[in-house]
Amino acid sequence: MRRLTALLLVSLLSGCSVLQGTPEPAPPVTDQRLGTVSAMVRGSPDDAEDAIEAQAVAAKADYYVITMIDETIITGQWYAQGILYRK
Repeated sequence: MRRLTALLLVSLLSGCSVLQGTPEPAPPVTDQRLGTVSAMVRGSPDDAEDAIEAQAVAAKADYYVITMIDETIITGQWYAQGILYRK
């Protein structure tokens, strides 16, 4: 019984290597960076996100990444930075 179990285990493990394909490189990056934007608003972090989104729409960016949202020393005042991209 032990030999059968060992043989079955070896067969399963060797079968896994057959299914594994060769790695392929990642596709080239085609996104174009439009630039960075920043906003300082009073309110909440959501208001800072909305301000970055409005700037992205105005710049006709396909998408954006918010890199930072932080409350300033003044309570209720938020600073946000983002990067705009075009496909």
